[in-house]
Amino acid sequence: MILPGTGRGTAEGGGGGVPRMLRPEVATARTLRRDMSLPEVLLWQRLRGHKVGLKFRRQHPIGPYVVDFYCAATRFVVEIDGEAHDRGDRPARDGSRDAFLGENGHRILRVSAQRILHDPDAAADAIVAYVARPLHHLPEEANGPPPRAGED
Repeated sequence: MILPGTGRGTAEGGGGGVPRMLRPEVATARTLRRDMSLPEVLLWQRLRGHKVGLKFRRQHPIGPYVVDFYCAATRFVVEIDGEAHDRGDRPARDGSRDAFLGENGHRILRVSAQRILHDPDAAADAIVAYVARPLHHLPEEANGPPPRAGED
């Protein structure tokens, strides 16, 4: 018999074990969700309510990185680039990050923070349209088998 206040799930009753340890990128993602920049907040307000059937996650960890926005259904990453992305070693770091994401099957769209600040509704609409109907489909998304040799 479990007495009140002594059973599982209570602080007094314990439960033993080791406190759960988060992967560093998960802890970083949680912090970034609390401290989003103004362009990220404006875009998130619009992406989370879009009625096109696409669900976005904000500050989502992928491998050792945390991406700004992620659509899992299409494996699509949206990164917001402010002025800092043009300075110092940031372009090289962004390049290696994009290479990692691309090698792991993700498509990346980089959007200027200024564009979002100027017209957040238009930026969100453009992103959703691009994610929902990409210009080039990946082979696994193609409808039917590839054409036979000699057929175009």
